[in-house]
Order: sequence, then C-alpha cells, then structure tokens
Amino acid sequence: MSGHGYETGRLDLPFVGISTFGKRPYVDDWQNIQADVAVLGAPFDAGTQWRSGARFGPRGVREASTLFSFGHAGAYDHEDDVTYLPGDVSIVDMGDADIVHTDTEKSHANIEAGVRAALAAGALPVVIGGDHSVNIPCIRAFSGPEYTGGPLHILQIDAHLDFVDERHGVRHGHGNPMRRAAEQDYVTGMTQIGIRNVSSTAKDGYADARAMGSQIISVRQARRMGQEALAATVPAGVPLYVTIDIDAFCPSIAPGTGTPSHGGFLYYEVLELLQAVSGRNPVVGLDLVEVAPDYDPTGSTSILAAQLLLNTLGFVFEARARHPALRP
Repeated sequence: MSGHGYETGRLDLPFVGISTFGKRPYVDDWQNIQADVAVLGAPFDAGTQWRSGARFGPRGVREASTLFSFGHAGAYDHEDDVTYLPGDVSIVDMGDADIVHTDTEKSHANIEAGVRAALAAGALPVVIGGDHSVNIPCIRAFSGPEYTGGPLHILQIDAHLDFVDERHGVRHGHGNPMRRAAEQDYVTGMTQIGIRNVSSTAKDGYADARAMGSQIISVRQARRMGQEALAATVPAGVPLYVTIDIDAFCPSIAPGTGTPSHGGFLYYEVLELLQAVSGRNPVVGLDLVEVAPDYDPTGSTSILAAQLLLNTLGFVFEARARHPALRP
C-alpha cells in the first residue's frame, strides 16, 4: 500500500462484481434517488425497422463501462489538466425500465416514469437504449412539474433524421422520435448533426424538419465547418437535451448497431463537439441509443458508447463547477 485512500479495502478490478454503470451504486427505489446523475436502461427495440438487438444495449454498455472503473475517484486528463468526475459527483444506476413485450405504449410509459423520477430528484437523467424510439418518452418526461429548467433545444447526433410523421399507422417507432419531439411546445428547436446518405425520412420530412426549427448538418458539412463553427450552430446558454444514436459513428469503429451507415464520425469529432456544447449550455438530459452488442463480437461499440457517456458527464460537471450559470 502506498497510503493513497483509494488503495485501501478491495481492489475491485473492472471485471469483478456486478455490472452497474461505471460500477456505481444501484438504486431500485426511484422515490429515493440522491445523486447528481441517474442512469436508466431502456431495453426496448420493438420500434426497429430492420435488425433488432438494441434491447441488449443497456446490458452491453454497462458491462463495457466497468472498464473505466478502477476504484479511484475521477479520471485525470493530461491534455486538459483536469480530473473529471471527481468524488463529489455522485452517479447512481436506476436499473432498467420495465419493458412489456409487444406493447410500445406501456413500455414507453415505464421509461417516461423513470426519467421523471430522475428529474424529480434533481439528477441529470442519462438513458441507455434501446432503439431511438425511447427518446419519445424521454422528451415527454420534460413536460411535467419534475422539470423546471425552461424550454429545450435538442442536439441530435445521428446518421438518420428520424423525422417521419406516420407510416402505416406507426407514430412511435425509431424513425419518429425527432418529429414527436418537435411537436412539443417546450422544444424550441433542434440541431441535427451527422445526417447522411439514404435515410428513413423522405424529402418532405426534411422540409418539415426545417420548417419546425431544425438545422440539418451532414458529416461532410460538419467537417468543412470545423469544430468551433459546428458547436456554434447550437444556441448558447439554452437548456440542452442531447440524443446520440451510435450509428452517427462510422461502422468501422461502431459496427454493433441495427442500421449502420458508412461515412460516419470518428470518436474525437463527436467528443470535442460534446465538450464544446457542455461548456456553453446547461445540459439537462442525455440519451444514447441503438447499441446492439450482438453485431460486434469485439465489444468495441459498447466500449465506445460507455467511454463517450462517461467523458460527456465529465465535461458537463466540470463546466457546472466552473460556471454556475450552466447548472439547471
């Protein structure tokens, strides 16, 4: 023993123990959440239009997240000279919302209840999907008295626009969430980044999105703009909800998803964008969806997702510590 506090007691290596998110405490009583961050699994994938499997996303991302838990408080970044997520930032794992097979509305209602519980506790809700339809109940949760932060702007990082209104009676599948969000009067606009190639949304859906307050930026457009200009497309200072579809990334680094789309982002392109907006906006909610671990036997997609979430949380709470105005 060297005398450091984190070297007393059990070593608790990443592969030991129960796979909660980041090996943080599990809280099954949603009326008794006392934390800065509450992580909720939403293992629902009945909204998919092609390959299912994202129901195993929360389990895969949780297991991968243990890689970044070595028993000591925080993670030191030598480039930023910052220790992110120090011991005074508390994170708990709420477990999963109950999913009722074949019943989208009941499953979505259970997800919404979990997000509302996190908001009621004053915790930042972080939801791990599941397909992108789980964003619908996440955004609905901000309509109630549990949230007091004011109108939202949504930052979507995704290969697909997800702005379908209705197709064969389906309004709550994974092609619909951004349309459903734009319909809410407390959502003031969206910045949709990474949109590319063949999409599930037809041309009129793009026109509707722009008419309803969206900025749509492809990967190639984002690269031509550069990071500073890209971040500036998100209105500064307004409450920000971030939704990340793992297929925003190039499938060369994130093959574990149901609808891979070539030409996507690499890791630092997204990470630097999230760091920039976290320093300019109060982040009030976050979801990461469409990880389907069975399509990636290496596990690197789940690791990418876990690493991105933990680093983003680090940026959010470092920014809050430095700039009180960024606290919701």
